[in-house]
Amino acid sequence: MEVAPTARPPVCKLMDYGKFKYESALKARESRKNQAQTVIKEIKLRPKIDPHDYGTKKGHVERFLRQGDKVKVTIMFRGREQSRPELGFRLLQRLAGDVEELGFVEAQPKQDGRNMIMVIGPHRRKSETKAERAVPQENHVAPAERPVRVRRPPAPSAAEAREAAENATSEAQAGA
Repeated sequence: MEVAPTARPPVCKLMDYGKFKYESALKARESRKNQAQTVIKEIKLRPKIDPHDYGTKKGHVERFLRQGDKVKVTIMFRGREQSRPELGFRLLQRLAGDVEELGFVEAQPKQDGRNMIMVIGPHRRKSETKAERAVPQENHVAPAERPVRVRRPPAPSAAEAREAAENATSEAQAGA
């Protein structure tokens, strides 16, 4: 294998090609392990959403952003709702305002046929979130250990008790 092709004369090294391939595969695997996969989660809403349902969906969006994932928010219009896209736009703006401490609007709301789509990205990358979860907390209290049960040996049966008594009396007579 050529080590320094630009040197005069070129520098080469004899090596085991199988070992070289194995080590390069290990390096590639190690570099892939440190990368974080970008995942896009999707939440679907309707323009006429109940306040409680909105709160539930907002909670899901917050959870996804805390985990470091992007969120694609889709508003589905049906029937006459299609003539009022401003309702969907207002709903998306309200959601973006509610979660702005966790994420930012990556793609502004845009009408796509019957749907209006907006993408929200997290402020922190997924790798930072994973690293934060991996660090043990100092104030964490270990759960109490379960008490250990001590088992007593089983009581001797009647036959064993008679035998032990006979052995004891015969030893006492032999010792006298």
